[in-house]
Amino acid sequence: MAVFPTASATRSDRGVNLRKRAEWGMTLPLMLGLAIFAGYPLVYLVLLAFSRSDLGQQFQGFVGFDNFDWALTGTDFPGSVGNAILFALIVPLIQLALGLYLAVVLNKIMRGGRLLRTIVLLPLMTPPVMVGVAWKLILNPSGGWLNGVLLRWGVIDAPVSFFGNDMLAFPAIMAADTWQWTPLIVILCFAILQGVPHDVEEAAALDGAYPKRIFWTVTLPMIAPALLSVYLLRVIMALKTFDLVYTLTFGGPGNATNIATFEIWKTALREFDVGLASAQTLLFALTVSVVTLPIVLLLNHLEKRR
Repeated sequence: MAVFPTASATRSDRGVNLRKRAEWGMTLPLMLGLAIFAGYPLVYLVLLAFSRSDLGQQFQGFVGFDNFDWALTGTDFPGSVGNAILFALIVPLIQLALGLYLAVVLNKIMRGGRLLRTIVLLPLMTPPVMVGVAWKLILNPSGGWLNGVLLRWGVIDAPVSFFGNDMLAFPAIMAADTWQWTPLIVILCFAILQGVPHDVEEAAALDGAYPKRIFWTVTLPMIAPALLSVYLLRVIMALKTFDLVYTLTFGGPGNATNIATFEIWKTALREFDVGLASAQTLLFALTVSVVTLPIVLLLNHLEKRR
């Protein structure tokens, strides 16, 4: 006995088809936008990396892997990548510790939290170049605020050139970056703490646990995945740091503060070797993936355990 589709079933199928077409219609502009604004620059960058190109004339000839080989063996790029990785792993960790501590303090004084959050956000609203200028004045050996305080307290006998010392220049940039970006960590950590269920902490308090123990044994394990996400975000942002190095040290003294983004900028806009700079960019993108992959895997592990 043949079974014919009913009118309601036909209308239902027609509605499903219309929804699918509508979904494709709304998705297609996004896919085209990604292809134009992400795919095209990537393909162009790869073609530049395998060619002899400068700012005046691109694609003068195919050179194979010569640009990659020269980037790894004939330039300061490997050392700058090492500096960038060191900077990106250490500084966000310091910022996360400070930001979490300040967020816990803000979480306890909710009445004054709004005003304090506004004050905390002020460094974040300052342009990076202005942050560099401000810290250059603070750490200036002649008339700088920090040298004046250290001399007044008798900590040092003569002014210290923070940006002229191989051992102090990198920590100085780290300090400036920490001052600028810790407020972002504070706000994110504060939002994370606001999402912690109070009944869990109250149950632990009823069992006789002290506030510090509640934080370390109850609150921190609950928010660990979110904190790791914040750390991952800041690692990626720190790997792209450029403004502070350009403003404060210009990669010096020597190559002590030369990081990958600054080295790529020098290659492209000072030496005008766009092909080599493109190869360095691709190598650095691969490095970013390698550095962030363990953090992503650990984050996935913590999410599964939770």
